[in-house]
Amino acid sequence: MWLTTLADLALLLVGFFVLLQADRVDPNTLAAGFRAGFGVKEQAPAMPVDLAAVTGFATGSAELPAAADALAWARIAAADPRTRLRVIGEVDGSAGDVDALTGSGPILAADRARAVAAILVRSGAVAPGRIAIATARGRRRAVLSLGYDGGR
Repeated sequence: MWLTTLADLALLLVGFFVLLQADRVDPNTLAAGFRAGFGVKEQAPAMPVDLAAVTGFATGSAELPAAADALAWARIAAADPRTRLRVIGEVDGSAGDVDALTGSGPILAADRARAVAAILVRSGAVAPGRIAIATARGRRRAVLSLGYDGGR
């Protein structure tokens, strides 16, 4: 019976020393090691914690409607340098909500996201390196999501 107690104590002691040593490892290196151990090659996007939207795009158009509210939101939300902003351009999936030159919905969605990202950068609300652009199908809008990205 005493041998089991001694083994438990030894494992707790080893765990304590591992915990002490883990504090000396760079967090980014440790996270990369975890990803590699699970076979993940790409870094996951930032976890979204807040959202805003720019609505009012005309069918088939990427011309930016009034975006003052989203711009004000982005200025406040992106004040923390550990956050990243993801702009997701959307189309409604109808036959008319496509890019006029190519007939492509995803290209129109990317144009909408780019228009919103451009005004955010131009106004100084967010640095270009902190913005990611994506496309989706949903409504005629651009969704801005704020995510915590840690110390990457």
